[in-house]
Amino acid sequence: MQKLLFLQSLWAMERRRTDGMERTLEQNIEMILGADFDGVSMSFTDAADARRAGALLKPHGKVIEAQCFPGTIDELKPALELASAVGVHHLDIQADVRPRRLQECVPLIEGWRRLAEQVKFPVYFETQRDRMTTDLYFTLDLLDCFPDLKLLGDLSHFLVGREFATPLSQENQSLMHRIIDNCWAFHGRVASREQVQIEISFPHHQEWLDIFLNWWQYGFASWRRRASPDDSLAFVCELGPKPYAITGRDGNDTPIAGRKLC
Repeated sequence: MQKLLFLQSLWAMERRRTDGMERTLEQNIEMILGADFDGVSMSFTDAADARRAGALLKPHGKVIEAQCFPGTIDELKPALELASAVGVHHLDIQADVRPRRLQECVPLIEGWRRLAEQVKFPVYFETQRDRMTTDLYFTLDLLDCFPDLKLLGDLSHFLVGREFATPLSQENQSLMHRIIDNCWAFHGRVASREQVQIEISFPHHQEWLDIFLNWWQYGFASWRRRASPDDSLAFVCELGPKPYAITGRDGNDTPIAGRKLC
């Protein structure tokens, strides 16, 4: 049976408040387990933290989305080795390069995909600003070159990057649907055309919330058609700390726009 898994971002658990207090990894995971999430999303740049998280989560049957930031083909190898040792649901690549031409991307993606064939878990490429996939049109060009490229959709970045006007044009909607049809996991954040993260309970933000709810609904249906009967789709709750969160004069998250697990 296909499953929808809700994960919590460990990056989003950071307080980053002016009092300087931060919870430990163990405390954050205890909160996440208490809230009955299906697992976590976390950077695998620190091997010790990755192993600690795995040891805390696996006895409870929870999963991990591992994130890595390779700038070369070989830089993916340590992340794959660590993810294999710890055990992950999937690995998320934020390609830490910013080519101006498509042909510069081809050898990198080909190399990363060859390495990904050697592991038993899926490897996805995240749509993310200040990465190879920073631009919607450039990413669509990548899909022209690699039609089966598996993406992880953080759709907030494309909405901000393109400053889509509302109501969305049919052309822009079609472009986003093409991206979503290649997505095999999602990061959950609602953006406006000016802000990457907005408070979804404000009535004046309803039009943006509706856009994302429609995109995710379309994405879940698209994934169900493409996925195998026993696959699981990961949706990461990723409401970030500052500077994603709106802050007040005191440098802290505003009370209403603050995150639920602060």
